[in-house]
Amino acid sequence: MDIVLALKALIMGLVEGFTEFLPISSTGHLILAGSLLNFTGEKVKVFEIAIQGGAMLSVIWEYRVKIGNVLAGLGHDPKARRIMLNVIIGFLPAAILGFCFNGMIKESLFAPVPVATAFIVGGFIILWVERRARVNPVSVRVQSVDDMTHLDALKVGCAQAFALIPGTSRSGATIIGGMMLGLSRKAATEFSFFLAIPTLLGATFYSLYKERALLSAADLPLFGIGTISAFVSAFLCVRWLLRYISSHDFTIFAWYRIVFGLVVIATAYTGTVTWAE
Repeated sequence: MDIVLALKALIMGLVEGFTEFLPISSTGHLILAGSLLNFTGEKVKVFEIAIQGGAMLSVIWEYRVKIGNVLAGLGHDPKARRIMLNVIIGFLPAAILGFCFNGMIKESLFAPVPVATAFIVGGFIILWVERRARVNPVSVRVQSVDDMTHLDALKVGCAQAFALIPGTSRSGATIIGGMMLGLSRKAATEFSFFLAIPTLLGATFYSLYKERALLSAADLPLFGIGTISAFVSAFLCVRWLLRYISSHDFTIFAWYRIVFGLVVIATAYTGTVTWAE
């Protein structure tokens, strides 16, 4: 296997893992990182989606006890059934819209400048939501994912659908959307983690099946390196984020998005960096 390609796959996996569960857009960072590394093309788009499965596995491992309890209790525990149904309900809006519009989104928005623009817009939205929370706090109705209603799950799922726009951030849309709807920061973050399981799993298998003609057995080592590095980095990130949100808000991520987006746009228009489409 080409050592340079292996190194690029490793870097892309790290980028995916460290950004998937932060409100800064993993897809956006993968597009930008792939452009800088000259790691682009139709097969790479499949690779970028496939390695999200590694990040998703880190959530399953981190919450393996709770997930196991939910699965074991489906036959007799109403709370377990409600959690499972909430995850399914929250997953459906993005799944349906993604199935209908995925091709159009890929053709129009999977490029550095549109991604950078989404970075900036999303950053200002986070700043607005956090400022609103300080000035006029939303009453927290839901302290735990166990207490969410089906309507709560549907609304958060609709918020997640905005993340179909590259650069928006799936976790950012679900966490910030959940907080605006009355979920505690912890409940919104954990539900975002749980929604990642069917969302990323579905996207991974759908993409691999749809683009199977592009792939061969020779691609397995490359995909394996990316998936493993995504799993390890995402696991570390999830552990860190759960500690971080106990005493911090998301303002720092908003400013990061804005500054990073402006840098990308400035370098693109001045020709300092040649961003690949």
